[in-house]
Order: sequence, then C-alpha cells, then structure tokens
Amino acid sequence: MKHLALSLALCLMASPLLALEPDEVLDDPKLEERARDISAGLRCLVCRNESIDESNADLARDLRLLVRERLIAGDSNDEVVQFIVDRYGEYVLLNPRVTGSNLVLWLAGPGMLLIGAGIGWAYLRRRGRAEDDQIDPLDEDEAERLREIMKD
Repeated sequence: MKHLALSLALCLMASPLLALEPDEVLDDPKLEERARDISAGLRCLVCRNESIDESNADLARDLRLLVRERLIAGDSNDEVVQFIVDRYGEYVLLNPRVTGSNLVLWLAGPGMLLIGAGIGWAYLRRRGRAEDDQIDPLDEDEAERLREIMKD
C-alpha cells in the first residue's frame, strides 16, 4: 500500500514534467529556468486552461520551442511573451493583463456582485415596509367569524 501511495504521489508531482521532451531542454540551466517561467504563464491553445509547459499537444511543443528560440536569440522574458502575444493574441496568456478591453472583464464580476447586493438590499427593505403597511385590523364581522372558526 505504501508503494502504491508513493508511486501515485511521484506521478502526480512529475506530471507537468512529462510534457517537456528531452530534446527541448536547453543546455544552459538559467535559460531553461527562464523558459519554464515563461511557459508556465502561456496557455495551450488546444488544451484550454493548461499551460504549454504541462500540455502534450503539438502546438504546445511548438510554442515551447519558440520560447526557447527567442531566449537563445537574446530576447528578455517580456520580449518573448510580447512576441507570442503579438502572434497569437492575449488569449494565450493564462493571466490576462488588466488593461484595455480586459479591464471591462476584470471589473464586470465585482461590479455585478455590487449591483446584485444593492438590488437584494433594496428588495428586502421594500418587502419589510410592505408587510407593515398591509396589516389591516379585522372589523367586527371578521373577528366574529375568526372566533367561530377557532372554536371548531
């Protein structure tokens, strides 16, 4: 049982490493570390919400190779990311930038939450007032009828 748990834990920890093929690894460990950092922030366009570092898709492999080529050419991390964004659009970023049209998307969620909370609060306030206004005292005939019903 211990061996099964250990092998399962090792498989889960090593699963992101399985996507990277040995021929993709750079000889310079610092460049490889930079490539891994960049790859972790780029979305696989085939797999959806999986980084290119974790994906086994052919396009993810091509993107990993492109990142490494740009690093070898001397680009900075920001230049590599910008090159890929220019080529594939901002959708390729796992964490989109908070600028331009994306700003609307970033603010829409909290804005809708505040609007919904305001509507709920206003509804509860109006409902409480309406209940107080609708209570009319019983007239004599209604009170007599209620007493008869309660006796039965």
